Amino acid sequence: MTPVIAIFDIGKTNKKLFLFNERYEIVWEKTEQFDESIDDDGYPCEDLTKLTRWITTSLEQVVTHPNYDVRALNFSTYGASLVYLNEANQPVGFLYNYLKPFPTSVRTQFYEQYGTEATMCLETSSPALDSLNSGLMLYRIKYDKPQLFEQIRYALHLPQYVSFLITRQVVSDVTSIGCHTMLWDFSRNQYHSWVTSEGLDQVLGPLSPSDSVTDVTWQGHSLKVGGGLHDSSAALIPYLASFREPFVLISTGTWCISLNPFNENPLTVEELQYDSLCFLHYKGKPVKASRLFAGYEHEQQTKRLAEHFQTDLNYYRTVAFDPEIIQQLRNYRSGGDFHEVKAPPLQESLFGHRNLADFTTYEEAYHQLILDIIAQQLISTNLVLANSSNSQHAVKRIFVDGGFSKNPIYMNLLAAAFPEMEVFAASVAQATALGAALAIHRHWNEHPIPSDCIDLKYYAPSQQMVL
Repeated sequence: MTPVIAIFDIGKTNKKLFLFNERYEIVWEKTEQFDESIDDDGYPCEDLTKLTRWITTSLEQVVTHPNYDVRALNFSTYGASLVYLNEANQPVGFLYNYLKPFPTSVRTQFYEQYGTEATMCLETSSPALDSLNSGLMLYRIKYDKPQLFEQIRYALHLPQYVSFLITRQVVSDVTSIGCHTMLWDFSRNQYHSWVTSEGLDQVLGPLSPSDSVTDVTWQGHSLKVGGGLHDSSAALIPYLASFREPFVLISTGTWCISLNPFNENPLTVEELQYDSLCFLHYKGKPVKASRLFAGYEHEQQTKRLAEHFQTDLNYYRTVAFDPEIIQQLRNYRSGGDFHEVKAPPLQESLFGHRNLADFTTYEEAYHQLILDIIAQQLISTNLVLANSSNSQHAVKRIFVDGGFSKNPIYMNLLAAAFPEMEVFAASVAQATALGAALAIHRHWNEHPIPSDCIDLKYYAPSQQMVL
């Protein structure tokens, strides 16, 4: 039987279960998608009953598998969502959606009582995101749904709830508590004073180290079970485990999130305006992050390009990087009209304001789109690099994972935008799940962490191209 660690990786859309061997290779996997349920206000939400049943039946399936010896178990899930337990440790209420509209009266009451929005955001390193601030969701229940609040003995972030299903241990974890929740005071490294004033620290459960485990016997099988991790923090762990020199990770998807685990400077007002935040990684240290809506912008603008040039929607994937096109664009179409783009925050690129009739080919227009996105990426990534360049935490490497890491135009232009850095496209198979496995590596795996968990491709800045 192959020794393995089982990881549940629970996203909003896809629910996955992986088995990793001792070299952290995926040897078995399954994926499910569930229809959403409806909460007490008629708003879509996760079907907690269905999710709970799937986790327990799936775990039973793998611990009884004849080919695998499941020795450990951990979880990574989407964040900003709480599950509420009553005195009998049974779920009450709903797993409310973090996109759920937030009552204006409750928001006004909160900020009038505890400080201006700007002050609270600065102290908690959290942009004001209403329901996406899970602490405010708990505050909202206290005042908007008092009958439900009276039933709540514990409020667990989703990663800790799915761990609780197996361990029956009620804990909180810094990767969830410290990620845009408005719960954590980053300057004092403890719950914010408003949390204790409201008595919410009493329902959040004791903090437990993110790399600790609980010994569990589950249906006759001995397991080392982790406490669960917020997916944003879990995805960073393979890089923290593999590299000792300071780096910035640009995680690309719908959002392009620049992450600097080596910048411990407090957030500034300007950084907050530009959609920056801090969160705590699995060792409890702050990670400075800035967000750019570049993946969404790319999706919208490539639709526009396909319609204008009468091409397939995914035609951009066939466009090769051409430095001559870049040079022509920079000579004849400089970005002098940047003032048209409203910032902060950096929501849209300049390209949306450009007239597509000015471009003779799709290739030319697409290079301009990526140029405009990189102009914003430079601003966004520099926010997390600021104030760390003259210290022992000087960053010399940028890793890019996700969709844009496979885009040669984006990667070449990023290398040109940061000529003093080493820029790499990074590829990690199921980075979030792998991170959750690596977090408890020492508890189940006697072998060293493999050096080839991350595939890297280096992009050198072009000598003839200066951005």
